[in-house]
Amino acid sequence: METIRLTTAQALVRFLANQYSERDGREQRLIPGVWGIFGHGNVAGVGQALLQAAVTEEADLPYYLARNEQGMVHAAVAYAKMRDRLSAFACTASTGPGSTNMLTGAALATTNRLPVLLLPSDMFATRTPDPVLQQLEDTRSGDVTVNDAFRAVSKYFDRISRPEQLIPAASAAMRVLTDPVETGAVTLALPQDVQAEAFDWPADFFRRRVWRVGRPVPEAAAVERAVRLLRTAKRPLIVAGGGTVYSGAHTQLRAFAEATGIPVADTHAGKGAVAWDHPCAVGGIGSTGSYAANELARDADVVLGIGTRYSDFTTASHTVFGNPDVTFVNLNVARLDAVKHSAEPLVADARLGIEALAGALADWQVPEDYRRRTRQLISRTREIEDRCFTLGHGPRPAQTEILGALNESLGDRDVVINAAGSMPGDLQQLWRARDPKAYHVEYAYSCMGYEVAAGLGAKMADPTREVVVLVGDGSYLMMAQEIVTMVSEGLKVIIVLVQNHGFASIGALSESLGSQRFGTKYRYRDDASGLLDGNVLPVDLAANAASLGADVLHATTVDEFRTAMEKAKAAERTTVVHVETDLYGPNPPAHGWWDVPVSQTSALDSTRTAFETYAAHKATQRHYL
Repeated sequence: METIRLTTAQALVRFLANQYSERDGREQRLIPGVWGIFGHGNVAGVGQALLQAAVTEEADLPYYLARNEQGMVHAAVAYAKMRDRLSAFACTASTGPGSTNMLTGAALATTNRLPVLLLPSDMFATRTPDPVLQQLEDTRSGDVTVNDAFRAVSKYFDRISRPEQLIPAASAAMRVLTDPVETGAVTLALPQDVQAEAFDWPADFFRRRVWRVGRPVPEAAAVERAVRLLRTAKRPLIVAGGGTVYSGAHTQLRAFAEATGIPVADTHAGKGAVAWDHPCAVGGIGSTGSYAANELARDADVVLGIGTRYSDFTTASHTVFGNPDVTFVNLNVARLDAVKHSAEPLVADARLGIEALAGALADWQVPEDYRRRTRQLISRTREIEDRCFTLGHGPRPAQTEILGALNESLGDRDVVINAAGSMPGDLQQLWRARDPKAYHVEYAYSCMGYEVAAGLGAKMADPTREVVVLVGDGSYLMMAQEIVTMVSEGLKVIIVLVQNHGFASIGALSESLGSQRFGTKYRYRDDASGLLDGNVLPVDLAANAASLGADVLHATTVDEFRTAMEKAKAAERTTVVHVETDLYGPNPPAHGWWDVPVSQTSALDSTRTAFETYAAHKATQRHYL
């Protein structure tokens, strides 16, 4: 057997460079590159291997320098999301804090079911120099390190304590990364001494391998059961989730909706699968859903969920589907999601499942009066949206007005990115997406700090699209470092920095729960009250962005914002458009509920009143049995 003598790190780099994915006959690099920050745990192992690969050209695996380990995982996840989970970056970090900084990114990837390969450096496998710098000593076990924390947030975890263990572990990692059901964060912990240890590797380990990403075919009997239930429907509703987009099923979904007349509501991950102005599109559903979607959901007798995991925001904490006799048909590649809400499960690829349903329902349509009601609700929803866009609010504009102006300024293929704060709620109700990749809102983990790094990853995934990061001051203050990476890589991203001097989303939630916006505003501590409710802090985020290398434009009105956006679109460098909005809204009208428990006993009148409202909503909550 032919062998090649390499270190473990060199072998891993060569292996990763030869992995490909394929779906529908199209092949692409599975691991297009490695994000990293070097320290003593990986500089002489993975770092040396990447350098050697670049200098000798023995392996094509580009290295990208990030500024924060969590940020580089976010960038990798955004890249995978844009690539429909068919391509995923690796991320290398040093021992201790460098590696544990990736934990939040790992949790985000796994919660969103998006692939990323994490390579945290670990302590010495030999344990000879223990305890080394940054090592946690566990009194209960000698083989525990901080990297064991990745087990809880990874879909696959392995520690490579001997070089030869990499052979089965690397293949297992690729299997999970390319499995639409199991994918998420995959972690291979690499002790720093093992990274540099040499071994005679089978040459066949480095052969070009293509991982086929199949489309599971729906079972004929399952299709028949689903169709039988759908044919009984008088008021059906489709809920399109992220699986619709990742499967590339948007064309089939639109055709199916047109043929049957079933209205289509969307989750954050599914928005854009059906264009906002399609006659069957009724907008976002759930806690921050549109008027049309939530009204239809309350009366729906059969709900067809396609590629959705039914998060609490989608179901409005189990209150939005109000028909006591509602039943569910769930088309999903994952059985976990297909059986939720006691549904009739259709376990299959979304595209093939829709095609099967469409064929079996070719002679069936919803009643005409239901089509008419759908049109009326859509018309009413458009009036609500337009009013939010044209409030004429002052002295600072409302956030909804900025979103309206931004939506108008972007093309159909331009990508808007967001994740946390008040904007996801506004966006789900108001954003008008016409392309399945135009709306990139991470709302499974809703991680503050995702946005800027995600803009970097999304731009790398598709440089032909304009990428617009929409970020509030709360998220910006948590993680804006990857602006430096955008600049260093020569990537042009537009960052719309909305500053309102506080946490608008949690502030409004706090107020509704009787907690009086406590601790949610960026203020000096008041000497009299002892609370953080003094004057506004003199924080200049625009100056910060400029210091990181971005060009900065300022806007104080909606018209100035429109002008600034045109300049930003014409620019060739990363450009930040800074605009201040009113912390107190007004926000879009609420059409749904979200279950956040209120204190059952309190000395505060505001909390007692909020609990009464909470109890009334709680009474409408249900299991779908």
